Amino acid sequence: MLPIESLITFFTASILLGLAPGPDNIFVLTQSALRGRASGLLVMLGLCTGLLVHTSAVALGVAIIFQTSALAFSILKFIGAGYLIYLAWQAFRASAEKIQAGTDGNVNHWKLYCRGIIMNITNPKVSIFFLAFLPQFADPGRGPVAYQLLLLGGLFIIATILVFGSIALLAGTLGQWLNRSNRTQSVLNKLAGTVFIGLAIKLATAER
Repeated sequence: MLPIESLITFFTASILLGLAPGPDNIFVLTQSALRGRASGLLVMLGLCTGLLVHTSAVALGVAIIFQTSALAFSILKFIGAGYLIYLAWQAFRASAEKIQAGTDGNVNHWKLYCRGIIMNITNPKVSIFFLAFLPQFADPGRGPVAYQLLLLGGLFIIATILVFGSIALLAGTLGQWLNRSNRTQSVLNKLAGTVFIGLAIKLATAER
């Protein structure tokens, strides 16, 4: 068992990292503002499910492949960038009426959840970040490192739920106010499309 001081330090660092602007929390914010709080929370759950995959990969040593293989890194990041461009295309072609119809009551919950998973697991920088970040808090002298990494990954996910959940709730409230007019909805949709394109470019140009 890791000392409580180390766990508190790790959890605090995880909270701060979750608050730093990045593709995932921006994704939660835009979806919450466009489609309501429940949609943002579903995306958040999908993202956290993706984090389970990354945690398991690091604990099993699989993530080292993406750190050492330029080809694997490039393939995964371009898949992720392509998916973001697809989301941007959907956002640009949606009408204000479609945005209204996509609010909490009629949204495809499974689709949003899967969208969060894909968004997270197709970002190879998350695997590399976990590979670099989690082992710093592990101590081989305190038991199997794999179990420690799983514990740290679980704490990171809890921190992510707290931060991203708060973002979803706040952005969802803002979205309800903004969605009062079709014109505002249309502007929000175009803004979301622009954000997706920006995130796609950032991911496609990312270096290991």
